Amino acid sequence: MTHATVDVMRPPYPTERGLDVYNTKLGMWVFLASEVMFFTALIGSYIILRFGAPGEWARPGIVLNIPVTAINTFLLICSSVTMVKAYATVADGEGHFFRLRPGARLSERLDFGLKFWMLATIIIGATFVSIQVYEYLHLVHRGLLPSGVREGSELAELVANGTLPAATMGLFGSSFYTMTGFHGFHVTCGVISMAYLYFTKTLRGKYSQQDYRGIETIGLYWHFVDLVWIILFTIVYLI
Repeated sequence: MTHATVDVMRPPYPTERGLDVYNTKLGMWVFLASEVMFFTALIGSYIILRFGAPGEWARPGIVLNIPVTAINTFLLICSSVTMVKAYATVADGEGHFFRLRPGARLSERLDFGLKFWMLATIIIGATFVSIQVYEYLHLVHRGLLPSGVREGSELAELVANGTLPAATMGLFGSSFYTMTGFHGFHVTCGVISMAYLYFTKTLRGKYSQQDYRGIETIGLYWHFVDLVWIILFTIVYLI
């Protein structure tokens, strides 16, 4: 007795025309809409504080390690590419990138490709978080705290000699740690979610071209946090 494979990624036929979106994906879009409002409020508050501050704003190139963060930004962009490859592998059947043993079935190629690209995305995402933790430790060591500059630190000397403005360092520290910290938290949640899907479903071969809902929804979230970081990096580090 044979059983027909149900394609849960598409609405059954015949059916009334609707959004053509399954519930999990619709829920993710609603969640991301709330996240857009959240980060818009954070970024908008930063812009208001920066241009309405009572005095000169700290120059990012003096306080922050822009080259290291630029490399970290490149890594996060690369993780979006690997996520796209993971999605394309399972959704479109693009498993021909890998050369497996002669006679290997297409399903084996797709399964191996999905595992490879998902693992690559997880590793790169975890690397991004690790570098951000290193950046925080380095900034705290130099004297930048959410409350401002620590007395007797390297940055305190720059404030004393007029290189950095004393009036706005508190605003700079609090806004910097708040925005980048919340984004780092979102990236961490994404890495944990992808690791959960990887060990509970990807490694067990539970995804197919008929059902890859987890890959698609976590991919939407991952691309969102990547886009937010590009905006944050431009506003906070470069301008």
